[in-house]
Amino acid sequence: MNLANITFQSIRFLLLPFALLYAAAIWLRNQLYDKKVFSSASFNIPIICVGNLSVGGTGKSPMIEYLIRLLKEEYQLAILSRGYKRKTKGYALANENTGALEIGDEPMQFHSKFPEVAVAVGENRVEAIPQLLHDRPDTQVILLDDGFQHRAIKPGFSILLTDVNNLYTKDFYLPTGDLRDEVRSSRRADIIIATKCKPGFTEDHKKKITKDIRPLPHQQLFFSTIEYGVPQHILNTGQTSPLHKNLEVLLVTGIANIEPLKRYILENTYTYERMSFGDHHIFSIDDLNEIKKRFDKINAPHKIIITTEKDAVRLMKFHTELADVPLFVLPIQHKILFDEEIKFKQAVSSFIQNFYKEENNT
Repeated sequence: MNLANITFQSIRFLLLPFALLYAAAIWLRNQLYDKKVFSSASFNIPIICVGNLSVGGTGKSPMIEYLIRLLKEEYQLAILSRGYKRKTKGYALANENTGALEIGDEPMQFHSKFPEVAVAVGENRVEAIPQLLHDRPDTQVILLDDGFQHRAIKPGFSILLTDVNNLYTKDFYLPTGDLRDEVRSSRRADIIIATKCKPGFTEDHKKKITKDIRPLPHQQLFFSTIEYGVPQHILNTGQTSPLHKNLEVLLVTGIANIEPLKRYILENTYTYERMSFGDHHIFSIDDLNEIKKRFDKINAPHKIIITTEKDAVRLMKFHTELADVPLFVLPIQHKILFDEEIKFKQAVSSFIQNFYKEENNT
């Protein structure tokens, strides 16, 4: 552990009193919901919630995309997100003129990759869902992005993600730790997925994590790893640049958890340099110029710039300036381990089918 990490951890420890106050506030809030003092709204449509108990990247966006690919051929889907760090307020439905500043980078990523799927944002999701259904009355399933801790809505099915390297069962409350909700809130999940398993993750690892998480009888526990695709040019997806051991990379990121990506780049290229920005960073033209300068200083015959899909949607506004820049986007997706992908798909599909079956019988 380097000096910077030691200092950071020391500061977090000193913030323990604030973490205890935060924990008390979260406990009280959950008690008020559990005792029905605060009510949770239900809607007559299948709602699948994807979320986590901790801040930081656990793979929520790739899981939303996984569900889209799983369900879009059978159902009319809609995604509802808060639209974190957007420049607008209230409800908004993405259209052909929408940008990341209007709806946020993750919703914009969904809209760009799956234009046939309705993508809406709204801080007050209880009010946003009726508006979404009014705008898209053919919607059959709603995917609620990052909604696990927002108890104002009661989803029909909840998928809880936890980074296998930072399990919520071993974490503590903000700001000392990363927890933003109680560990016992995990009981509300129908499926728990331990994400970001490293290559070589074995049955023994699976047993250990299962023992740590201790899923309840009604819960199914799955394990997933990140599967990377071939880097695609930010402006032309048909232009690709496979990674190889003679390649030097400038890695540009503004995401919460970069460790799996760093490891993958290092394992599959000669070397890399890194420019890190804050999570959900809104890039400026000065940032882009600094990226270009840093790239020009790399003295190598084979070199490219790589960024994430989330960062790409915030860089696309510079499409004119990027025309001659070798900036490539590295796509990612979840892969369910231990040959349990069919089991996972059946669990999700069964929820939707049973919902409509019960509705038809009433």
